[in-house]
Amino acid sequence: MSDVDPIIGNWYRNEDTGNDFEVVALDEDAQTVEIQYFDGELEEMDLDAWYELPLETIEAPEDWSGPYDEIEPDDLGYDKDEEFSDENDLLADRED
Repeated sequence: MSDVDPIIGNWYRNEDTGNDFEVVALDEDAQTVEIQYFDGELEEMDLDAWYELPLETIEAPEDWSGPYDEIEPDDLGYDKDEEFSDENDLLADRED
C-alpha cells in the first residue's frame, strides 16, 4: 500500500512492474487520477486503486521524447552534446 500522494507533474515508479509514469490530471470530485507512461500510454484510475499501488517518487526522465514515436533528434531543438550555462543561453539559442 502506498502513502505517496498523486501530484500533477510529478513522476512515479510502480515498484512491482518497474513502469515509470507522470501524473497528468487529478479530479478530486470524481476521485480519479490520470497518468501517462513514458511511452505515451494514458491510464485513468480511481484514488483507491492509486493508494493500493507500490509507488515511489522519482525524478523526471532527462529524455522527455518517450511519448513521441516519430520524433527525429534534430526536432528536439538542441544538440545533445551541447551544454547551456543557464536558462538565458537556452532561450537565446532557440530564438536564432
